Amino acid sequence: MKTFLLRRLTYTTLILLVASLFIFLLYALTPGDFVTSNVKLSDERKAELREIFGLSDPVLERYVNWMKNAIQGDFGYSLQQQKPVLTLFNEYIWNSFLLAIVSTLLTWFIAIVVGVIAAYKQYSWFDTLIVIFVFAAMSIPSFFIGLFFIKLFAVDLKFLPPGGIITTGSDATGLAYVKEVIHHMILPVAVMTLLGVGSLTRYFRSNVLDVIRQDYIRTARAKGLKEHTVLFRHALRNAMLPAITMIGFELPSLFGGSLIIETIFNWPGIGYLFMQSFSVRDYPLLMGFTMLIAILTVIGTFISDLLYRVADPRVKLQ
Repeated sequence: MKTFLLRRLTYTTLILLVASLFIFLLYALTPGDFVTSNVKLSDERKAELREIFGLSDPVLERYVNWMKNAIQGDFGYSLQQQKPVLTLFNEYIWNSFLLAIVSTLLTWFIAIVVGVIAAYKQYSWFDTLIVIFVFAAMSIPSFFIGLFFIKLFAVDLKFLPPGGIITTGSDATGLAYVKEVIHHMILPVAVMTLLGVGSLTRYFRSNVLDVIRQDYIRTARAKGLKEHTVLFRHALRNAMLPAITMIGFELPSLFGGSLIIETIFNWPGIGYLFMQSFSVRDYPLLMGFTMLIAILTVIGTFISDLLYRVADPRVKLQ
């Protein structure tokens, strides 16, 4: 175990160093930046700001300085928001986490239950409807579903608010504030769940179909075990093994997979902040966000390896 942890720590460090270099070069070598694209500033002021923020320094020197500060927990200063990048992350990231964790839990719960039932009832009318729904959900763009839901439930039926996290001008506190947030997050959560449940249901359905044809499933049924026990205790556990590798990508997707949804619903999350910064080329914030996604990807992969070992004791961590 110690050898595995030491090796993974070494690999992780090298991967993040290479990723940080590519991320920095991607933004540093892109023509233009927040200062030069700001038409409200004079040429003298632009030159002064570029000197203050080190934008005129050689690229490699800027990268070394950025990495030194990043290791110390300083990912730079947002030129648009006029705040440190980590301060902005702390203000916005929890809103994204709230939205994403609820939709992820719903997505996996629905996908597992529906996928198992669809596999058990293969070629039935239920399975046919699920297959049609899966391909429909995978083919419709997220912005179309989001705008359609706003038009239907917010504009026409007036059941739900069209966007935001609370009502404009609201001073609700305590339980009233919690209810208001839940009311506003129903639409974006529904859209994110709908977009994610299609492909995941198809994945679980295929895995369960492969597993229920195995000999040990026939043996479990021959022992007289109840069908739901066979499906959810024996078949599902083994069908979950390939899906565990996907958990590693769920962690970064909690914050990076809802960029369009947060923008459409005006949800004040980190994805919404990223899209705002992208349009004005606020590179310090963009680099910090992209580096955060890289770190979460590495951590998520490590967690998926550990979970795979828990789910299948035959796997050895060396």
